[in-house]
Amino acid sequence: MVSSPVPLWRWQSLDRATGLDQVPPAIDEEHAQDWCNFVLWRPSRLPEGCDTSVGTLRREAPPGRVEAEGRSPWSDANPSGYRTEISGGGRRLRLKQFLYDWAFPAADHPCLWGSETRPAEIGEGRVVWLGTDYLGHRGASARMARTTVELSVLEGEFSDEEIVALYAALRPAVPEAVPRVLATPFAELSYWARHPADMVSVPTGVFRFHRRGREHEGDWVPSQKVEDFLTAQGVPVAVGEFRAESAATFGDGTAVRELDVVYSSPAGAEVRLTAQRTGGGRLEFPPERDKHPAVTEEYDLGGRPVRLGHLSAEFGACDAWWQHPDGYDLRLLGSAGAGLGREPFLGLVAEIDGALRLAGNAEVLG
Repeated sequence: MVSSPVPLWRWQSLDRATGLDQVPPAIDEEHAQDWCNFVLWRPSRLPEGCDTSVGTLRREAPPGRVEAEGRSPWSDANPSGYRTEISGGGRRLRLKQFLYDWAFPAADHPCLWGSETRPAEIGEGRVVWLGTDYLGHRGASARMARTTVELSVLEGEFSDEEIVALYAALRPAVPEAVPRVLATPFAELSYWARHPADMVSVPTGVFRFHRRGREHEGDWVPSQKVEDFLTAQGVPVAVGEFRAESAATFGDGTAVRELDVVYSSPAGAEVRLTAQRTGGGRLEFPPERDKHPAVTEEYDLGGRPVRLGHLSAEFGACDAWWQHPDGYDLRLLGSAGAGLGREPFLGLVAEIDGALRLAGNAEVLG
């Protein structure tokens, strides 16, 4: 008997932006999951002395600027998000959960961008990063089954040990939602892939390549056609434990410039490949360092240099740039985790490069 495939995740959204709540309503994680295009996590244990946990939901709606508390001031997009405030004993912090889907999450912890960060394991191969957030607060960030979970200390002091323990104690609010979300292609989850919302220029990794211009320009390949599309381009559909499940081309409205391929693992880890014809897009080799603290080095790949950047040799997050002899530039970004440190990541780079060479007639954006 052949087992049936895991059903894809489907969630609720509003029909129009004007239907957004003026103030995000308080709703527990279990009931909020139906409104989220990501796995929603709940704390199973609070820090010592904290006895209050209040969660509020920001519902998804089509693009449109409205006066509503909690919506982003930098875009007309209205994606879903969930905010939990934990307090007690004169201390207070907040957790913010969402799918970071307008670009690759910079260094896997964009809210800590520009600050010195340090990783800590939180179980199941995941890591949390500790540092200072964009508001100057003590902060932390982790990606868990694709969900970005950001922490900011709002009042009082919380130790590293308390923050790590809080992340390690996060549990899926609706366990049966996890395999369904992970089975759903990124392009079908992503708000920016589904709506013509304004893009935002943000850092994406150790080397400088901020996401494209403000005007929406991504053209996503239908999920059922991704494998055939990549095969025709000479791009591998699988690498290591990762399988390609979404792909998009980005350009200026008249010509294709770059190809992005999203590869995900069964546990929700991600690597993303960007490819372009040499000189035909916005990748520039050799790359320039961006401002986030990181280690950078040069690695030899069959006589060709690979520029590699990472935050932790053990956990990543890694950023690699190199050139293929057939005349195109490549970049591979990875999320952080116990199996995505320097050596495993370089293995993925070599595997992708080898697969491209074997394809022989690769027509990347040709």
